[in-house]
Amino acid sequence: MFTIYPVDKTQSIHIKKRIDNKTKPIGALGQLEPLAEQLALIQQRDTLTIDNPHLLIFAADHGISQHGISIAPAEVTTQMVHNFLAGGAAANCFCRSNNMSLKIVDAGILGDVDDHPDLIRLPLGKGTQDFTTQDAMSLDTVQQAISAGASVVDSLHQSGTNLVAFGEMGIGNTSSAAAIMALLLNLPADACTGHGTGIDDSQYQKKLALIRLACKHHYSATGDPLKVLSAVGGFEIAQITGGILQAAENRMIILVDGFIVTAAALLAVAINPNVIDYLVFCHHSEEAGHHRMLQHLNASPLLNLGLRLGEGTGAVLALPLIKAACAFYNDMASFDDAGVTV
Repeated sequence: MFTIYPVDKTQSIHIKKRIDNKTKPIGALGQLEPLAEQLALIQQRDTLTIDNPHLLIFAADHGISQHGISIAPAEVTTQMVHNFLAGGAAANCFCRSNNMSLKIVDAGILGDVDDHPDLIRLPLGKGTQDFTTQDAMSLDTVQQAISAGASVVDSLHQSGTNLVAFGEMGIGNTSSAAAIMALLLNLPADACTGHGTGIDDSQYQKKLALIRLACKHHYSATGDPLKVLSAVGGFEIAQITGGILQAAENRMIILVDGFIVTAAALLAVAINPNVIDYLVFCHHSEEAGHHRMLQHLNASPLLNLGLRLGEGTGAVLALPLIKAACAFYNDMASFDDAGVTV
């Protein structure tokens, strides 16, 4: 499906020595040091660059949302797409403050949106099916979704982008992500299901019961990433999975946002384990289950700000840290350069 190679680690000792010889105690820059090492292994050059960084927000609706297990009705997905295109969402604000470009991908929302320069239309339908009673989508649609997401990322790469961040919008998509996690990792639903963006306890119990029902109904998909996507996935999650796979094939830096995007990363790694070398995990979400996902991927996220918004906001907020890691790797003097004796 994708040709993805692990990063070449033949220069690991050289890279680590270069970082350790900067004018600082070894390890004094904390997580920025392994981050710089990862970026250097991805880019395989002496001077690290961030070129034309982009945030891609994939939007889609979910059949399970008809059960009223979110803080907002399904119409809000389309309303938020309008808000993104008007520049009024948190993701827009953070992108502007960090000089990051933003594109919105219609992966399959219920409503209609006018043409816009920042809108990419790749709809796979008017939302998925209710996965508590049937497959969310067919296996053919999963393949179409993966190809569609890959095409967006490949187009950016050809235009000179070497860093891509992923975000999402879709009422009901924490339910999809929780079910993906439960089936892919063979975990009980209550270990994967949280309160989303703020549902009450009654809604949570209903949501948990529905995800338990879905996991029982689709148990035969357990452990198979493509079958899991077909059974309980979302159009946006499937397209993000394809985008991550393509970005790894292109040796791009991949910024992973919160719970939903991490579910897509989990799927991408299950499809091709070499993807993990290119993933930068940006923040620790408040959503229940995210910590366990991160543990499974042996990931140490850069930020823990109590975020639970989605939209790629955590990924954009991490961009200054990516740039800082490049800056110290490129420009910070070594002990020899500075004439500092230790």
